[in-house]
Amino acid sequence: MTDAANETSTGVPVCPRHPDRESWVRCQRCERPACPQCQRPAAVGVQCVDCVAEGNRTVRQGRTTLGGAVRGRDTLVTRSLVVACLVLFAARYVLPDEVYYYLPLVNEPRYLNGFGPGTWWQPLTSAFLHASPLHLLFNLYALWLVGQYLEPLLGRARFAAVYLLSALGGAAGGLLLPGTAGTSLVGASGAVFGLFAALLTVNRHLGRQTRQITALIAVNFLLGVFIPGISWQAHLGGLLTGFAVSALLVRTRRRGPGTQWAGLAAVAVVVLGLLALAAVRAVA
Repeated sequence: MTDAANETSTGVPVCPRHPDRESWVRCQRCERPACPQCQRPAAVGVQCVDCVAEGNRTVRQGRTTLGGAVRGRDTLVTRSLVVACLVLFAARYVLPDEVYYYLPLVNEPRYLNGFGPGTWWQPLTSAFLHASPLHLLFNLYALWLVGQYLEPLLGRARFAAVYLLSALGGAAGGLLLPGTAGTSLVGASGAVFGLFAALLTVNRHLGRQTRQITALIAVNFLLGVFIPGISWQAHLGGLLTGFAVSALLVRTRRRGPGTQWAGLAAVAVVVLGLLALAAVRAVA
């Protein structure tokens, strides 16, 4: 906008955003008039809101030491995962046959819906299903607490990668380790154990205390070993995957996001390879 367009016919300067207001103060950047509502303090003088917005677009966004974008307490992924689990739990009361026939991870090849090439989605969808309200509440409570801490540090994409890869790693453990034949595996426990592992790894990297999370992992893992109906195999698979993913993120934090994502892709290939092996065994 030219100076002529920013002045009345009598030569009085007016604000480009509010032409009905006289504006004798000019922006230090574009030199256009700016009314009090459009003025923003600058290092010298003031700038208009348009110049401030333009400057913010060119400022490089801050990052945490682990690569997460600095967005305050941003937990969009955590909240989305919680909602997804709640929606599928509610769906069991609306479409029980469809939800609990097609989506759980069935470790029994004799069943028509047993895990195999034709039901490749089960390792992921089973991580969003839960067998009871108590099962759901325990996993979502753990997800919420750990997610509030980890997601802002890792960033949305890396946190989602830890969770989803751990969920798949838990499924691989549940399928390949002995003791789960003929069962259906549901629950986010494998993914949650992966988050526990990531929390332990991150706290060690940051020099923070790790005794409580170590004790939490040990107690919950032993509960799965000694209490029937809990898959310690899925817990172990998720835990080991979480350790692998979080250790990779910590060790490659100075090498840039490209290296980190290449490493995560390599972990994904290994986990998917294990699931493919389980599928081949199921139909052999």
